[in-house]
Amino acid sequence: MQVTETLSQGLKREFQVVLPASELEERLTSELSSLKDRVRINGFRPGKVPVAHLRRLYGRSVMAEMVQTLVGEAERKIVDENALKPAGQPRYEFPEDKEEMEKALDAKADLSFKVALEILPQFELADMSDITVRKPVTEVTDTEVDETLQRMAAQNRSFDSAEGRVGESGDRVIVDFVGTMDGEAFEGGTAQDISVDLGSNTFIPGFEDQLVGVKAGDEKTVTVTFPANYGAEHLAGKEASFAVTVKDVQAPAEAKIDDELAKQFGMESLDAMKDAIREAVKRDLDAQSRRKVKKALLDALDEKYDFELPPSLVEQEFNAVWSQVMSDLQNNSKTFEDDGTTEEEAKAEYHKIAERRVRLGLVLAQIGEKGEIQVTDDEVTQGLVERVRQYPGQEKQVWEFYQKNPQALAEIRAPIFEEKVVDHILNEVKVEEEKVDRDTLFADEEEEGAAASEEKPKAKGASKSKAKSADKSEEKSEDKGEAKAASKAKSKSEPKAESTEGEEAAPAKKPRAKARKAED
Repeated sequence: MQVTETLSQGLKREFQVVLPASELEERLTSELSSLKDRVRINGFRPGKVPVAHLRRLYGRSVMAEMVQTLVGEAERKIVDENALKPAGQPRYEFPEDKEEMEKALDAKADLSFKVALEILPQFELADMSDITVRKPVTEVTDTEVDETLQRMAAQNRSFDSAEGRVGESGDRVIVDFVGTMDGEAFEGGTAQDISVDLGSNTFIPGFEDQLVGVKAGDEKTVTVTFPANYGAEHLAGKEASFAVTVKDVQAPAEAKIDDELAKQFGMESLDAMKDAIREAVKRDLDAQSRRKVKKALLDALDEKYDFELPPSLVEQEFNAVWSQVMSDLQNNSKTFEDDGTTEEEAKAEYHKIAERRVRLGLVLAQIGEKGEIQVTDDEVTQGLVERVRQYPGQEKQVWEFYQKNPQALAEIRAPIFEEKVVDHILNEVKVEEEKVDRDTLFADEEEEGAAASEEKPKAKGASKSKAKSADKSEEKSEDKGEAKAASKAKSKSEPKAESTEGEEAAPAKKPRAKARKAED
């Protein structure tokens, strides 16, 4: 095997590989000789089949497998002898001349092909001793605990029928309805015994408002317009009428906050429930504090590095980001023009974000390597367990998917590695804690993308509602960006979580367990 470097430009490398016909012949003959002891062919005793006969029967298939093996050997030879760190899978170019390729596969001519790859950049780690990051921290207040208790009590209170009661905000009405468009009933628009909590804003805008003032036995026509971003595309933005029959009007019982309430939530006492709420609120505040200090740290690191990036990694990251942008725009029935920008401008800005993610991913990877940071199998297993929990009803399939797909499993390992690297860096830099209130801790999320996203442009190619939803969906954007670049995990498919969004055609604004009766 002869390997010659033909291009060394920036991070791009190209090599010409030549497999002499003599080597191909020797390898093919050896493979066929070992094959004769394993095959059974009528008319020949085991192990006595002539190699020439085997060549006529299996020569091409054996050569094809052999070429795959030789290509892998060539790749390893290129990487090892040149001490390269590939940024992704190499690209191979074989002769386009069919006759030339046929001769090579018959071992009657040399097989020559090109290997093109990108390598990871080499850069020196910057001094981090001068980095100072601000970490906002917030204490859990009694008011927060009390407000949470009140919400839980209100959500868990019972409703009692009240004869002759006129429905008002806070009441629950039990209704049947039949939805029509242009006089025709539509799929999912009919339901019975649906509970509508007036003032809860869980149904299509205007639906609950028009039921204020009804009594049991009333029949009323409710006319509403489905939101433009409604999940069911055939209903989005369209007007519908619902013939509603009111079966009962129920008044809310007093929302008592006592030990009995706690027991309904599996707690021994009200004090135990308060402690559990305090811990839950504290976890939320700590998580938000972590997100902000992490983003501040990444911002500081980004200022210290400027090196060439592998185009393939940047393009891969951009495609992932852009796919989400386009999906969010479509879901919100928005266009780039709605936000005063163009698709070209938006692409340019999101491309910068992709570059930042890849750059930071490479920096974190090198810091982690230097710090000898490792992710244990137990940590990966725990991460996988948490991922599996996101797919109720599909746990076994999801577990098996990750166990059988190393690249998918790498996507579990990558964010764990990143968080450990971030912890390592935070121990090396100066962290100044600043006590703030809750509003300040969660402030400016949309403008800064601080709570969840990786510095997304606020009004470039994305509506405010889109940007906000994108922020929520990318609560761990560094996991999907920086960590992904660091690990080079490139899994392109994984199981989808169950979702009823888009199936619900009844007037519920969000899929609801009871409202799904409309589909039965």
